[in-house]
Amino acid sequence: MKKVLISDTLSKEGIEILQNTPGIEVDVMTSLTPDELKGVIKDYDGLVIRSATKVTPEVITAAENLKVVGRAGIGLDNVDVPAASKRGIVVMNTPGGNTITTGEHAIAMMLSLAREIPQATASMKGGKWEKKKFMGAEVFNKTLGIVGIGRVGAIVADRAQGLKMHVVAYDPFISPEAAGNLGITLVSLDELLKQSDFITVHTPMTKETRGIINAVAFGKMKKGVFIINCARGGIISEKDLYDAIVAGKVAGAALDVFEEEPTKNTALVALENVICTPHLGASTDEAQVNVAIAVAEQIADYLTKGEIRNAVNFPSVSAELLMVIQPYLDLAEKLGRFHVQLVQGAIEEVIIEYSGKILNYNVAPLTIAILKGLLTPILKESVNFINAPVVAKERGIKVIEAKNSDMKDYTSLISLTIKTAQEKSHIAGALFGVQDPRIVQLNKFTLDVVPEGHMLVIYNYDRPGVIGNIGTTLGANQINISRLHLSREEADQEALVILSTDGSVPEEVITKLLNLPHVISVKELDM
Repeated sequence: MKKVLISDTLSKEGIEILQNTPGIEVDVMTSLTPDELKGVIKDYDGLVIRSATKVTPEVITAAENLKVVGRAGIGLDNVDVPAASKRGIVVMNTPGGNTITTGEHAIAMMLSLAREIPQATASMKGGKWEKKKFMGAEVFNKTLGIVGIGRVGAIVADRAQGLKMHVVAYDPFISPEAAGNLGITLVSLDELLKQSDFITVHTPMTKETRGIINAVAFGKMKKGVFIINCARGGIISEKDLYDAIVAGKVAGAALDVFEEEPTKNTALVALENVICTPHLGASTDEAQVNVAIAVAEQIADYLTKGEIRNAVNFPSVSAELLMVIQPYLDLAEKLGRFHVQLVQGAIEEVIIEYSGKILNYNVAPLTIAILKGLLTPILKESVNFINAPVVAKERGIKVIEAKNSDMKDYTSLISLTIKTAQEKSHIAGALFGVQDPRIVQLNKFTLDVVPEGHMLVIYNYDRPGVIGNIGTTLGANQINISRLHLSREEADQEALVILSTDGSVPEEVITKLLNLPHVISVKELDM
C-alpha cells in the first residue's frame, strides 16, 4: 500500500481520485508546521502540495520513503527541486491547469482599470453617485503591449484581439513566424514601450526580467499608459511605478502580484488609480478543480503504474532505462542550459548530433532533455520533460536530430548547434568516468568544463595579465573562484576563460570585468 500525504488545501475532486485508486492510502493534514511535516513525512510515498507547504532540503532529508512530490499548480518556488532530484524524488506540476484563468484575470484587470470599476463600486458603497468623476477609457482600437508570449501571454493576446485591440509583443525567445501565427507583431522592448496604450507583463521571474519595467522604461512610455501585472511581483519596480503614477506618466495600474506577499507597500496600494487583488490569477473554482484532478491523476499513475507525466526533473521513461541513461540526461540538459545563456536572439534551429555508444539506446529522451535545458532559463518551471518539444514547436524552433556511429575522441559525444537570427554557435559534451558531465568544446575552443553552479564565461584577447586582472577584480569584491578553465586559439589570438564562483556575481562586478584591458565579453550563467 502506497501512502500519500495532502498537506495543502486541495479540491475534493482531486482527493477523491486518490482515495478511489486501489493500492493508495490518503491522509489530509493541512497547516502542518515545518517541524510537524518533517516528523511525519518519513511515512509517505507521495506528497501533494500547493503553495503553502515548503519542501526544503531538511524535509527531503527526512522523507526516507518519498518517491514523488506533486504541485497542484505551476510554480515550484516552494520546492527544492535539485535536492529532490539528488534523492531520486520525482517532482511534478500541472502547467496547463490555470493558464486560461490567469489570462482571463489579466483581461478582467485591464478592463476594470480602464473603466475604473473598483473605484466606482467603492464610491457607490459609500452612498455617493459620482457619475462624472469616473470617466473611463475604451480599449477598442488601442494598442496592447505584451511582455512575454508564453501560454498565458498568448491567451491574453487572443482575448485582446477579440476586443479589437492592436497587439504587439516583446519576447526575444520566440520567432516572428510563431508570433505571426498568433496574430501578434513582434517588436523590440523600446518600441513596445513607445507604442502601447496598455502594457501587461507575462514573463517568468528571472535575473533578466527582474525590474525590467523600471524608471528608464517608464520614461519611454506614452503619457497616460495603463500597466497590468498578473505574472510575478518584482518584474515591475514598485518604487518606480509609484513615482510614475504620482508624476502623471502612468494613468493607472492593475496589480495581482507584488515584490513581497502579502504586500506591505501600502503607499502604492493606496493610490486612487491603482487597483489590486491578492494574487488571484489562478483562483477560480474551475482552475483549482483542474489542477487538483491533474495532480491527483499524475500521482496515482506514478505510484501504481510507474508512469511519469509533467515531471520537471525526470523524462517519461521506464525505471530500467532511466538508471542507464540518467547521466546522459543530466549531460544533455546541462548542454542546453549552458548554451542558451550564451547565444543572442531567438532560437530558429537546433541541430543535435549523437556519436558513439549512446546510440545503443533510444536517444529521444536526450533530445527532450536538451530542449528542456534550452527552454528552462527562459520559461523556468513552466517547461518540463513532457511539454518541452511542444513548447519548442510553438516557438518556431526547428529541431534536427543526427546520429554518427564514429567513436571520435570519446566513447559517447553529444553535440549541439544553435542557429538564431544573429549567430550560429556550437557546443559538445561528454561523460568523464561513469557519470560526470563535461563540456568539451565551445565553438573553436577545446574545453574540460564542469557545468554546474554559478559560472562566468569570459572571452578575451590572448595577452599577458588578463587572468591576473580577472582574479584580482573578483578577489577585491569578495568573490571566490571554485574552478577555472583556460583555452585559447593561437590563430586568432583569442582566449576563453570559464570559471565557477561560490555565489552569484553582482552586476557592478560584471561591469568591472568588462572594463578590464583585453576583455571582449563577460556572461554570467546560472547552472
